[in-house]
Amino acid sequence: MSNLMNSVEQNCDSADAPCSAIEVILSPRVADLGGFSVRRLLPTAKRKMVGPWIFFDEMGPAAFPAGEGIKVLPHPHIGIATVTYLFEGEILHRDSVGSYQPIRPGDINLMVAGSGIAHSERERPEITAKDHRLHGLQLWLALPESHEETDPAFHHYPGDQIPAIDIDGVPVRVMIGSAYGVSSPVRQFSDTLYLEATLKAGQTLELPEATERAVYVASGALRAHGSELPAHSMTVFSRGSGVEVTATEETRIAVIGGEPLGKRFIEWNFVSSTRARIEKAKEDWRAGRFAKVVGDEEAFIPY
Repeated sequence: MSNLMNSVEQNCDSADAPCSAIEVILSPRVADLGGFSVRRLLPTAKRKMVGPWIFFDEMGPAAFPAGEGIKVLPHPHIGIATVTYLFEGEILHRDSVGSYQPIRPGDINLMVAGSGIAHSERERPEITAKDHRLHGLQLWLALPESHEETDPAFHHYPGDQIPAIDIDGVPVRVMIGSAYGVSSPVRQFSDTLYLEATLKAGQTLELPEATERAVYVASGALRAHGSELPAHSMTVFSRGSGVEVTATEETRIAVIGGEPLGKRFIEWNFVSSTRARIEKAKEDWRAGRFAKVVGDEEAFIPY
């Protein structure tokens, strides 16, 4: 998805001991894109990244009447890999390496921008022909400097390939990386963590260790180390073991983290370890030097 806004952050409730495991609680900035809301949690002014994750959006939930839906025109990326995951609905992905892939709930789409890719996100006519819903997450992974100029690529992972386990009664899916003794098949470029879990009221989940990690509350509410974590908040935790979250109602969460990569520059849809590379990408997009999205060649988002 194209970068359309920024986000804001809030401090932890206190600096006392119960809050010491929490670095910051982030609140989203919300944009209404014509009846379709997007909540952005990363990047923020004080917290640019969590591990390699540099961008975190929640799309929807949205209800579209027949004849309407999302229409994200072709736009470019460099220096990242995008991760798309849906709770409801379907999105049709097309890109400049020739991919044509609907994504449905439980699947993961991993698009590696590397040296440069363009893509669009729409819905198939079969979907827009009737009333439908859409709800999901889109995240960007910054690539290590050694992979920033890797060839663009696209990988689709059906939901049945994603490991699903039970941790003390809590269903957990290990989307990217390794946790709780299992590993995801999704391609990694650096140490990366991404989990999804659904907790019933009163259930507790101990988070896997990671150099950096955060929990996003997609729905419901949590309590952790003396702080209330409401729906649509992201809580960045300090490094260490024994960090637990407890649901105060039925709650769906995403856990992200991994090894930090160092400073990155971000402008519009471009991410790089150098400003000069972003300037070149801007010039290339304006000049039409990016490859066109196969099957979606006419319109595009200008810069």
